Amino acid sequence: MKKRTKTIIATIAGTVILTGAIWLINESRYPNVPAFNNHFTRMFLNKDKKVDDGFYEFKSKTGQYTMWFPEEYQIIHKDASDYVKDNTYYEFLKASNNSCDGYKGYIDIELSEKKTNKEKIYVEGLFKNRFYINDPQKLQTDTTRIYYDSAYVYFKGTNKRVITDFNKRTPSTYAGYIADKSSERVIEFYFDSTQQLSEKSAEEREEWIIKILKSITFKTE
Repeated sequence: MKKRTKTIIATIAGTVILTGAIWLINESRYPNVPAFNNHFTRMFLNKDKKVDDGFYEFKSKTGQYTMWFPEEYQIIHKDASDYVKDNTYYEFLKASNNSCDGYKGYIDIELSEKKTNKEKIYVEGLFKNRFYINDPQKLQTDTTRIYYDSAYVYFKGTNKRVITDFNKRTPSTYAGYIADKSSERVIEFYFDSTQQLSEKSAEEREEWIIKILKSITFKTE
């Protein structure tokens, strides 16, 4: 009986060690960055495709678009409202980071379909609501139309205040509207940060935001 017990214990121990070794080997296959340290986030990322310094390729679970995803961010998945996918043409996700200085950055991305002939109305509504402006900045890629802008946004009591004069305050909030040129698919992109940046650092962050916006590529239909 004692011999049999020892054999069982040895078998269990061997199984545990083997399982642990396999887990370590599997984990070592992923880049050692926050995005891949989160099991939910890594489901969207291509570990073998570091598209630029600090970014990996992200592929929507709808299959409708890809983009560059910052390696220091993780998709929030605490409850059902954090990540939502409805059929083929709707997806919403939130992501955040934790910087070494304790500052937080938040990204919201929403894929949907909107009528192309009403694009001007949608764009004006988005930026008027966010920043009280009607004419955002514009960019184009071969396949997308991009509208974006930024401001420093804060609340005084329940009143929303927006500062667009960057000589007074550098931006804390960015918004983007990315429209596919060949379909009615659009992505609304939002970024907020609790960090107050210098003018030079704010310029670098805007370049970082534009990289993400320009990287969005819709699936060819």
